[in-house]
Amino acid sequence: MFKKKECVAMLLAGGQGSRLYALTRKTAKPAVPFGGKYRIIDFTLSNCVNSGIDTVGVLTQYQPLVLNEYIGNGQPWDLDRVYGGVKILPPYQGQKSADWYKGTANAIYQNLGFLDRYDTDYVLILSGDHIYKMDYSKMLEYHKSKGADCTIAVIEVPLKEASRFGIMSTYDDGSIYKFTEKPKEPDSTKASMGIYIFSRQKLHEYLEADEADKSSSNDFGKNVIPAMLAAGEKMYAYPFEGYWKDVGTISSLWEANMDLLGSDPVLDLNDDEWRIYSRHTAEGPQFVGPNAKIENSYITEGCEINGEVKNCIIGAGVKVMEGACVSDSVLMGDSVIEKGATVRRAIIDTGVTVGMGATVGAVRKDSSKITVIGEDVAINNGSVVEDGAMVSDN
Repeated sequence: MFKKKECVAMLLAGGQGSRLYALTRKTAKPAVPFGGKYRIIDFTLSNCVNSGIDTVGVLTQYQPLVLNEYIGNGQPWDLDRVYGGVKILPPYQGQKSADWYKGTANAIYQNLGFLDRYDTDYVLILSGDHIYKMDYSKMLEYHKSKGADCTIAVIEVPLKEASRFGIMSTYDDGSIYKFTEKPKEPDSTKASMGIYIFSRQKLHEYLEADEADKSSSNDFGKNVIPAMLAAGEKMYAYPFEGYWKDVGTISSLWEANMDLLGSDPVLDLNDDEWRIYSRHTAEGPQFVGPNAKIENSYITEGCEINGEVKNCIIGAGVKVMEGACVSDSVLMGDSVIEKGATVRRAIIDTGVTVGMGATVGAVRKDSSKITVIGEDVAINNGSVVEDGAMVSDN
């Protein structure tokens, strides 16, 4: 018999992440490296443990091997618990179904038994592809104080970007009276962050109804939330005012990495009051050669820098040889930038070699495009990879 848990988190981590192209060809999006020593999923897992939520189901599907190995028993996030902790929840054959997860709502529906084991009162539903720091316990207190059936975390966005999100209109007390998924002409700037708290019995009721509807897309934003709103359930928006970024595109992933840099960064990871935990190998100290030039950059352990690095995030084990120049770029780890090579405005996946004298993404100095080099790719000596190119080993 499992001990009762007031709130259990369900972390949706099974999406393909096709808009990240080569970076997710072999890896689930939540397992994509970020910030030199982290992976995207570290933020959500760290938020859970920092918020006092010690039971997390991670729903995996697409390319789960790297993600499963990375999470392991949850020890880096203090989620290796006898009762609770982190549990990997892939699709499985049961009495009700034997399908792949068909949508976000169906993924939770297939795991209602997991929630029942803990007899939880509340269910926190999260996405594994967002970068942010958030205290979920405050959102839970808000949910309880309102007597809500569903609470949705919202963030204000510019009106010109609102059509990319699920948009809510609310009364002064925060209650939601209108929800539109990606409206062409939004009448509000309150955007859903994809973070929901449901009272479990109400969630169970609507997931059962959604599953019985053969015309449904089995999605929270498209189906479940509109159905609850139409039925007059008590639904509230929880305002969030911190940093939050959906890193589902190449440009947003690059921007979020760049937000770590500077003396007063937009996203501060040197925060003792809200640590972001990660699993990482014990590399040796970084080495900076006598002719190296480093400016405004994160250099992770195990790196060897002999060339020039400016405005960069450099992951563990990267080597930048003498005469090489890397600027405005993200190098995810274990790559080699050989002598005389140039890398600019690029994201370089793990295990990449950029050959001597090669040029990656620095052809046009005024270009704003981000060049992406996939895992284990070798760029030949003297070759040129055009701005905005997506190179993989296909």
